Amino acid sequence: MSWELLTVALMAGAANWAFRALPILARMERVAASGWLGRFLASTGPAAIGTLFVAAILPSLVPDPARLLPVILGTLAVLAVWFARKSVVLATLAGALAHGATTWTLG
Repeated sequence: MSWELLTVALMAGAANWAFRALPILARMERVAASGWLGRFLASTGPAAIGTLFVAAILPSLVPDPARLLPVILGTLAVLAVWFARKSVVLATLAGALAHGATTWTLG
């Protein structure tokens, strides 16, 4: 494993942890939904998905089209479930399932 990949993985993990920990640390019951902090915290779910997407896709950007298929199908699953249900959790799970199933199928 290269140092660059390890650095990106650690940065993505730290950002993902921060996006998930901020609402708990900020005590959401005291935050006005219409305030800037409320809007910021409401956007952490999509931001976490974006962070994970970038961390997942960087190693896959290779000239071999077969290695891109899991990323493409996972991304399409995330988008389809997000637009159908507007659920960050379900969209993330669908993308992970599609990506994993495709990777497993391709061997």
